[in-house]
Amino acid sequence: MLGFVPPLPQQPGRPPSSGHMIVCGDDALGRRLAVELRFIYGERVTLLLPPGRDANSPETPLTQRGRAAALFGRMSAAMNRAGNGNGATGGSGDTNAGVEAVRIMEAPEPSDDVLEEAGIDRAAALALVYDDDERNIRAALTARRLNPRLRLVIRLYNRKLGQHLEELLDQAAAVAMPGIDPALLDASTTVLSDADTAAPALAATALTGSSKIIQAEGLLLRAAERPPPRPGEHADPGLCTLALLSSTTNDPAGAEGSDSSGDEAPQLLPDERAVADATGRGTVVLEAISRADPARPATRMGGRGAPLAQIFSRRLRWSALGFALAALALVIASLLTTEDTALHSAYLTVLDLLGMNDPAEGASPARQIIQILSGIAGLLLLPLLIAAVLEAFGTLRTASSLRRPPRGLGGHVVLLGLGKIGTRVLVRLRELDIPVVVVEEDPEARGIPLARSLHVPTVIGDVTQEGVLEAAKIYRAHALLALTSIDTTNLEAALYARSVKPDLRVALRLYDDEFATAVYRTLRTAHPQALTRSRSVSHLAAPSFAVAMMGRQILGAVPVERKVMLFAALEVAGHPQLEGHTVEQAFRAGAWRVLAIDATPPADRNPDLAALPPFDPEGDTAPPPSGLVWDLHPGYVLRAQDRVVIAATRRGLAELLRRQRSAVPGR
Repeated sequence: MLGFVPPLPQQPGRPPSSGHMIVCGDDALGRRLAVELRFIYGERVTLLLPPGRDANSPETPLTQRGRAAALFGRMSAAMNRAGNGNGATGGSGDTNAGVEAVRIMEAPEPSDDVLEEAGIDRAAALALVYDDDERNIRAALTARRLNPRLRLVIRLYNRKLGQHLEELLDQAAAVAMPGIDPALLDASTTVLSDADTAAPALAATALTGSSKIIQAEGLLLRAAERPPPRPGEHADPGLCTLALLSSTTNDPAGAEGSDSSGDEAPQLLPDERAVADATGRGTVVLEAISRADPARPATRMGGRGAPLAQIFSRRLRWSALGFALAALALVIASLLTTEDTALHSAYLTVLDLLGMNDPAEGASPARQIIQILSGIAGLLLLPLLIAAVLEAFGTLRTASSLRRPPRGLGGHVVLLGLGKIGTRVLVRLRELDIPVVVVEEDPEARGIPLARSLHVPTVIGDVTQEGVLEAAKIYRAHALLALTSIDTTNLEAALYARSVKPDLRVALRLYDDEFATAVYRTLRTAHPQALTRSRSVSHLAAPSFAVAMMGRQILGAVPVERKVMLFAALEVAGHPQLEGHTVEQAFRAGAWRVLAIDATPPADRNPDLAALPPFDPEGDTAPPPSGLVWDLHPGYVLRAQDRVVIAATRRGLAELLRRQRSAVPGR
C-alpha cells in the first residue's frame, strides 16, 4: 500500500525564476530524474507529466501526478530522517537547503505553450525522457527554437539517429549564437539511452565474478566484487577499494543493502581505516586497467557464411571423415600391391568407388580384392551424399528462422524479454561471448530480428506457461535475467526457475522499489545459497541523465547492491574541493576519489573520454596512447588546467557539480 499521499501545492500560475530545470517524461525515469535533481543536486525542478495513469502500470490506482507526489514524499521523509540522524558527513551539508518543492505540471504534449508556461526561455536545462523517440525529437526541436542556449538531454533508443540529432541541434545552437564557446556547445545537447546505460550493469549481474566495466579513453576500468577474506587473510585492495559490501550480504535475513539499511548498508569509497576494520565484508575493487577494443559487431552463435558446423550435423561429418579414411586406405593398399604410381592408384580407386571401372579380370588377386572392397565402400557413398543434400537444404531453409536451444547446451544465461532493455542486454552478453537462450512471448518483438541475425537460440512462448522455461534448458542454465516490463511475470518466472534449480543466479527487473525490496529479501531468505539481485532500469539510468543535465560528462555507473557509484570526468578549475589540493587531500571518504589525471594538453584533449578510438579493420594503425595517468602520487597537487577522472557517490558528485546559487539571480 502506498498510504496517504499529501496534496501538492497548485503552482501553475506562478512563473518560475531563471536557472531552473525542466523534466518531461511519462514513466518512472522522468519521476526519478526529478528526484535526483531535486534531492541530490538541490536544483529547482519543473516536472511535466501527461495526465491520467501510467501506461506502463495501468493497474496502479494513482495518476502520474499522484505517483510523483508519493515518490517525492518518500524521498523527502528519507532525507529528513538522514538529516535528523547523524548529520551530513564530511561537511557536505544538505543539498535541499532553501530549495522549493518540485513544481508538477500536467499536459498531454510538450507544446510551445506548455513549454513557455514551464519557463523554457529562462531554464538552464531540459530533459526529454518520454518513452516515445518521436515525441522527444519533436519537443527537442521546439525547445531549441524557443531557447537556443538551453542545455538539452534527450532520451533516444535509436543510437544512429541520436548522433545525427545531437549534431543538428548543436549546429542550430551555433547558428543562433555565433560567438558561443565550443566547450559550452559540446555540452549543449546530450543524447542518452536508458537501455544502453542500464544494459552493462544488468548483463554483469548475470555473470559469476563478473567485472563491472567503465570505459575511459579507450581503456577499460574493471570493478570486481571480491568475497570476504577468510580468518587470517587480508582483503586484496587491487588498485584501490571502491566499496565495502553490506555486512549482511551473507546473512539471508539481513537488510537489503539500500540507503535505508543504516550501518549495515554498503559503504562507497571507504578510507583505509574503514577497509582495515571491515571484517566479514566483501569488497568492490578497481582490479585492472586494460586496452579496450573498438566497437565491433556482436559475435554470432552461428556465422552468416554458414560454415560446415552449421550446415552439416556432427554425425554426418564423422561419417564423411570415415569414408575419406577408407578411401585413403584403399589407395595405399593399391599402391603397395601394384606397381602403379600414386596418381594412377588413386584414379583407379575413385573409379571403383563410383562403380565406373571395368572388372579386374585377369588381374592379380590383390587387385581384385581391393576392387571388391572399393565397390562395397562405394555403396556407402550414396546414402552419405543423400544425407548431405537433405541437411544442406534443411539448413538453408531454416537459416532465416529462429534457432532452437541445442540439446547439449549448459551454463548459459536465460534472458526473458526482448524489448528495449532486453535487446541491449542481449547485445552486451553476446559481445562478452556469453551463451544465451532468449524467451519472448511476442514473435514480433523488437529484439527478434537481432536474435535471428545473431543465431541466438530463442523460445517463443509465455514464460508463465508450463514447459517454456524447460524448453530454454533452465535446469542447466547458469543465470536467469527476467527483464520483461511486467513485475509479476518476472517474479513468477524467478520463483518457478528457483523451484527447478534452487541455486540458480537470478536478476529481476522490478518497477516498484518497495516491491523490489520485499522480493529481494524474501528470495534471499528462501534461497541463501543462490545469488539474487533486483534492478530498476530508471534507478540505474537516472544518475547519468542527471549529470548530463548538470553539463558534465559521466563515464558510467556501477551498481553496488542497491546503491550506485558514478565515474565522471571533470575539469579541476572551479572546484575548490580539488584545485590546489594534493590527490591525498582531495579524497573525501564516502564522497569522491580522484582516480586518474589527463596529462594531454588542453588543446589536444579528447572531449569525449567514453569514446573509443576509430576501428582499423586492417589492424595496421596502432591505437593512440592514452593521456590518462592512473598511478598517481598522493602528493601530486591538482592544478586548474587538469582534467581528472573521479569515482563518486551521487551526493558527492552533486556537491562537486553544484552551481553557486549566488551567481544566479533569485536563488
